[in-house]
Amino acid sequence: MKKILKIIGIFFAIILVVLALSPLFLKGTLEKLVKKTIDNNLNATVAWNDFDLSLFRSFPDAALTIKDFSVINRAPFEGDTLAAGEFVKIDMGITQLFKSGDDPILVDALTFDKTFVNILIDSTGNANYDIAIKKDAPLTDDIEGNSGFTFDLKKYEITNSRINYLDAKTKTFLMLKEVNHEGTGDFSLAQSELDTKTNALVSLRIDDIEYLKENSVALDAIFQLDLENQKYTFLENEAKVNELPLTFDGFVKVNEENNEIDLAFKTPSSDFKNFLAVIPKTYVKELDGVTTTGNFTVNGSLKGIIDDTYIPKMDIAIKSDNASFKYPDLPKAVRNISIDASLKNETGLLKDTFITIGDLSFKIDEELFTANGSIRNLTENALVNLALKGTINLANIEKVLPLEMEQQLSGIFKADVNTNFDMNSVENEQYQNIKTTGSASITHFSYKDASFKDEIKVSSANITMSPGNNIKLTNLAATTGTTDLQATGDIVNLIPWIMAKQDLKGSFNVQSNTFNLNDFKEPESSLSETNTSASKTAAKKEDAIKIPDFLDATLNFTANKVVYDNITLNNVKGTARVREETASLNNVTSDIFGGNIALSGNVSTKNVTPTFAMDLDLSKIDIAQSFTQLEILKYIAPIANALNGDINTTLKLNGELNENLTPKLSSLVGSGLARIITAEVDPQKAPLLSKLGDKVAFLNIDRLSLRDVSTALTFNNGKIEVKPFDFNVKGVKITASGSHGLDKTIDYNLSMDVPARYLGGEVTKLLSKLDPGDAENMSVALPIGIKGTLSSPNISVNTEAAVKTLTQKLIYKQKQELKDKGTNILEDLIGQGNNTTKPKDSTNASNPDPKGTQQNTTQVVKDILGGLFGKNKKETDSTGKGG
Repeated sequence: MKKILKIIGIFFAIILVVLALSPLFLKGTLEKLVKKTIDNNLNATVAWNDFDLSLFRSFPDAALTIKDFSVINRAPFEGDTLAAGEFVKIDMGITQLFKSGDDPILVDALTFDKTFVNILIDSTGNANYDIAIKKDAPLTDDIEGNSGFTFDLKKYEITNSRINYLDAKTKTFLMLKEVNHEGTGDFSLAQSELDTKTNALVSLRIDDIEYLKENSVALDAIFQLDLENQKYTFLENEAKVNELPLTFDGFVKVNEENNEIDLAFKTPSSDFKNFLAVIPKTYVKELDGVTTTGNFTVNGSLKGIIDDTYIPKMDIAIKSDNASFKYPDLPKAVRNISIDASLKNETGLLKDTFITIGDLSFKIDEELFTANGSIRNLTENALVNLALKGTINLANIEKVLPLEMEQQLSGIFKADVNTNFDMNSVENEQYQNIKTTGSASITHFSYKDASFKDEIKVSSANITMSPGNNIKLTNLAATTGTTDLQATGDIVNLIPWIMAKQDLKGSFNVQSNTFNLNDFKEPESSLSETNTSASKTAAKKEDAIKIPDFLDATLNFTANKVVYDNITLNNVKGTARVREETASLNNVTSDIFGGNIALSGNVSTKNVTPTFAMDLDLSKIDIAQSFTQLEILKYIAPIANALNGDINTTLKLNGELNENLTPKLSSLVGSGLARIITAEVDPQKAPLLSKLGDKVAFLNIDRLSLRDVSTALTFNNGKIEVKPFDFNVKGVKITASGSHGLDKTIDYNLSMDVPARYLGGEVTKLLSKLDPGDAENMSVALPIGIKGTLSSPNISVNTEAAVKTLTQKLIYKQKQELKDKGTNILEDLIGQGNNTTKPKDSTNASNPDPKGTQQNTTQVVKDILGGLFGKNKKETDSTGKGG
């Protein structure tokens, strides 16, 4: 007996080992079979990363799993993804694995997880899912026949998936997200029942009209399947759109040339809660505890065929009469609700679908609001006819509905408007075809948003409308922070703008007592109370200031005062043309820094990096104020903080802007001209000037004044290049040129034409031998180089060049005198010995000693340089010798 049990045990062990190892032998064969079947039946490229077979996972079935698969279309949808997913599992009987290559394999269950299905139909009617190779089409290999899988399903499941459907011909886009669907039945029978459960978020857009946006849809339904006739009939079912319950009757039938539909649906009850159930939960939360009166019903039918020409005829009616609702935790109720609306199509042609609003009215407190109208010819040139009348207190919205609004609203909106137009006229800007009459206003409106430091308050705004789309803004008065503005004007296209078809176009006159641009910067975020993360404790980065992208308007503006950072402009006037996130400024004038400014140019925030171009004219502005407050002027003249006086400046620049719309100095390209009208110098405020005064003693910078000094500038690669310009300091002519950069480095050259009479001491005594007129005009060129940085300048005086220049002048003078008088004036000048009246030797005059002349000339030069650069010069005694 023990032997028998041992033999049986060994037998089962062998069976288990065979079952465990058999996938290793069968996997390759089965994968080849799947590839062959796909190639023989599908005109698409199918690929996967992993193909696995298990005999235990779904025992007694075998489980085939495919991971990371994709189905890529071929022409005419070359390269488009039809389907892709992370996981597919196929369950089938183990015996199916041992069938011959020509026998069909029966599949019991099919599971898709995290799958994306992308269905496309182009404008000519081609569908990307039509990838099955026709039976009479040639096969892709030498195998005859199209043998492969036969789907004898009992269960299928789709989890965590997404389905897109786009029909370019009808401009219909359907998207199903978070799809979870399962079906249980027996597809081997000609007629059977299929039990399904479905949940998804549904979005539906036809043309430019969005009917559903991620609305929650659930359907538990049992279908009767007639697979021979491809007819599917609703039996027991219950659907929910958001929380609105619906039941269905009817069938869907797939014919050879078209699809046929005959469905009716309705709300199973008439409770007004059905209306609130239509609103997504994001806005209204739970309906528990809500008290309602009145009724709300939805009844509809879809009947007809679906093909390239026709859609089903439809008649969907929504009705409510004298209803009300109130949330338990909110103070106010919505009363006297009446709804009479319908969606119809009586011909089966898509263009003949129309919406009618016979009555839509409600009351909050004693404020009644009504609307009625129709929209016909929906999918082609829609014809809109609407009327709005009534009053809404915006603050009451949060008092009747538990909305999670991003900001609180308050204000009274009133409207009495009738409008009639077609969409072609809107899109083609044929405003004469838009017939709108009436008026609308809002008062005491306030809007609080995190993007602004303070509330935006509109005390009043009024518009009037007349046929031809003549819309006037008769009044707008608004404030935020310290800013106030008033505006009037003409609006060209209010209706297209409201419908998000076009930018708001118009011409406006804007006035302001104080316009503070700082009010429109995003405030710094406060420190987090919970201190849960470093990001919550840090100040929030300031958002970039953006020019509105919805404006296409001309603004004529005047402001008594405009404030930006610490700069104040007075009496500001000008014109701004705003279009495509670009403001073009013309004839802008203002009083600033004790003078005035004129500006033209443009600012654009259209690209990631804002840009600007401008012509700027600053007239008689105070140097101290302007060069300490304007960063660009600090950059132009970094030592201007040591000047007190007035300056004229013209600049022609373009470049990039920082996020707060200040110039990015490293990007500047252009030119400028600066003219100092009058200025006094304070060298203590500029290390460069102070150090220059130390190096060149005679210059006496402490008492320096500048008058009518002009210079031309060019901007390039973060540097300012200054062209040569002249100015005079106490009789010393100075020529300056060079450049400086953003990094505070400087590279300048000065050339001082120093009069000899400024040198004093021994040089004055020696030069007295010259003719008084010659001595008066004798000067020396002194080159000075300035490098380093503004705070630590390096000043070098080229003494060799000065010596050479002065020597050449004296020798030249000597030669001239010898030529004119035959006398060695140079010897008189250098005084042979101490006896300056000693008669001159005619021989020496004719043939001066070169060595002696050179030595004495050098001594004269040294005396001159001592006078130029020596702070502590030795005084000479009465004999002329150094003391």
